[in-house]
Amino acid sequence: MTDIHFGTDGWRARIAEDYTFDNVRRCAQGFANYLIEQGQAGEKIVVGYDKRFAAEHFAAAAAEVMAGNGFHVWLTDTATPTPVISYSIVERAAAGGINITASHNPPWDCGFKVRDAHGAAVAPEGLRQIEAAIPPIAQVKRAALEEAREREQITIWDPAPAYLANIGRLLDIDYIREADLNVLVEPMWGNGMGWFPRIFEGSTTQISEIHNSRHPLFPEMTRPEPIPPNVDVALEKTVQIEADVCLILDGDADRMGIGDENGVFVNQLQVYALLAYYFLEVRGERGPIVKTLSTTSMLDKLGEMYDVPVHHTGVGFKYVGPKMMETNAMIGGEESGGYAFRGSVPERDGILGNLYFLDLMVRTGKSPSQLIAHLYDELGAAYYYDRVDTRFPDEKRPQAKARLDDARPDELAGLNVKDIVTLDGYKYVLEDGGWLLVRFSGTEPIIRVYCETTDESKVQPLLDAGLELAGLA
Repeated sequence: MTDIHFGTDGWRARIAEDYTFDNVRRCAQGFANYLIEQGQAGEKIVVGYDKRFAAEHFAAAAAEVMAGNGFHVWLTDTATPTPVISYSIVERAAAGGINITASHNPPWDCGFKVRDAHGAAVAPEGLRQIEAAIPPIAQVKRAALEEAREREQITIWDPAPAYLANIGRLLDIDYIREADLNVLVEPMWGNGMGWFPRIFEGSTTQISEIHNSRHPLFPEMTRPEPIPPNVDVALEKTVQIEADVCLILDGDADRMGIGDENGVFVNQLQVYALLAYYFLEVRGERGPIVKTLSTTSMLDKLGEMYDVPVHHTGVGFKYVGPKMMETNAMIGGEESGGYAFRGSVPERDGILGNLYFLDLMVRTGKSPSQLIAHLYDELGAAYYYDRVDTRFPDEKRPQAKARLDDARPDELAGLNVKDIVTLDGYKYVLEDGGWLLVRFSGTEPIIRVYCETTDESKVQPLLDAGLELAGLA
């Protein structure tokens, strides 16, 4: 029997090796057991899926288990963006949801994500309880899909109209529709395809899409993660068609990326700072900002400038979502390109984030490159960021962790270390306001080294220093 462990955002594994129908059914039974223990027997549950290999069949298997345990399942009628699934949980007044997706992982993986009644990632303690409640396959209860549909225990429906209506309440879509923009959309063969053409159909804003059919191997990229080199083809296409901007969505459309009018990638930290600036300056809103410790110090600077609190959390929306609800945050986000917004659910939304970015462009009359230059002028400095991911076998983790536990450097790449934060990994706060972070991925056998600094010449030396601290250099 496979030992299933929930990481930062649920369970992910290699299809046909550990990710099998039986193991998906076991996970669903664990979730059902957890909800029943929480006093939510018989409630509604939303189940959705992405465009990976056999995802719709894995989703049907999960739906059968939830129905077999007495829940009323709302199963999406097609592959559906993660933010739409999350919003649907609230809109349907469901007790939670299951999403069959591996997000930005390589093509051979699939995943099992769970969401709470707020449409948010289940908190760490809840994940531990679900994991502990996963039984052997012999203890799984099932109801055949068609029979459950006939008994109205499983309802297949289209969640798009309600989600689109909510977006219309959050910003003036017509203002962007009539902006006469030329926009390239890169959905990365995933769930985001078709959404922007639908939103802007019949408008003066022109939408073009690439990689907009189902292809579980994700050709022309190593994985559907909205960062280089996966976006290189889209950035080249942006220049070819003279687009004003490239909007990028990851495989399940909960993360976003931006390419500027010159085909230059706007990194995730720059995007987060620009979105925060948009709410604070352009929309005149006020409220807390929630950020993982792996994202930009520009948010702390904006918090000081606009007198709003900035809360730091561990990496993952299982930390960001609860903090957003606790503080009624204006915006929350992480380094991976996932951002959530007040007025919607406390979960990443790449579709809404990209729409807000378009609105920022239209209301300021500035291109993406001009927006970055303007932001740096406002902050009084430019910020430089990079990240290195290294495959790292789990059996070597204790040795690397011990090495990092013992490391107490006074300086890194010639910059004094002011503080060491161990909330999630090892973050070295530097004298220039920048930082270096070394942490183990919660979803893959990878060690990540990140840095941000106001001195561009320090980026590579800082990354090298991080690799050396972990014993990888």
